[in-house]
Amino acid sequence: MRRTSALILIGNEILSGRTRDDNIQFLALRLGELGIPLVEIRVIPDIRSTIVNTVTELRARFDEVFTTGGIGPTHDDITSPCVAEAFGVPWEIHPPTFAVLEERFGAENFNAARQRMAKLPRGATPIANPVSIAPGFSLGNVHVLAGVPRIMRAMFDELAPTLQRGAPVFSRTWHTTLLGEGALADGLEAIQDRFADLDLGSYPFHREGERHGVALVAKGQDIQRVNEAAQAIHDLLNAKGGSPVEGEPPV
Repeated sequence: MRRTSALILIGNEILSGRTRDDNIQFLALRLGELGIPLVEIRVIPDIRSTIVNTVTELRARFDEVFTTGGIGPTHDDITSPCVAEAFGVPWEIHPPTFAVLEERFGAENFNAARQRMAKLPRGATPIANPVSIAPGFSLGNVHVLAGVPRIMRAMFDELAPTLQRGAPVFSRTWHTTLLGEGALADGLEAIQDRFADLDLGSYPFHREGERHGVALVAKGQDIQRVNEAAQAIHDLLNAKGGSPVEGEPPV
């Protein structure tokens, strides 16, 4: 069964370059393993209408949608109310979450800003946060996660067992240090034509000590087809004098 997903990265700090996003690779790899590969990634600002419209659009197009960022206690953490608006439901105190956070902070320190983190869209299911307590949540096929990588990963580990899996993504890689991708482009295009159902990629690399070359990757959800395409890639490299080596090039 083929399932697909999309990722929305929310935050002005990402677009400005102030914060480097470290979540894409983790989510892409984990979702591929679960058979819900990422098909699209959006990076958007902390603007209400943009968040609402993006969530509305992508949840209609993909089986699962994940968001990161914008669920803290400050004025620009607006992801949660925007998701509520996208679904047309109220954004309100979630009593069990309120109780957990009040116990964590203490009643005297549980101010209005922190109480914002206890508000969820009506009908949402909290995603446990074993790192800093304040949860993410799922509503329909939208899953709202923290932006801080350590917290996001912990939340995703809690969420993953509940997700409906599809066919996992398989990949095989051959690399060579004897050829550049220009020498292989025509041959790789011909292989892609034969395996239109797969994702074939050409990735040049450069390492210290003048080591450089290209890695060719076959990726897809049908392991037999991936293996057949990988053999065709091997044969192409061999025919061109590339002395193919299986796997990613060493760092």
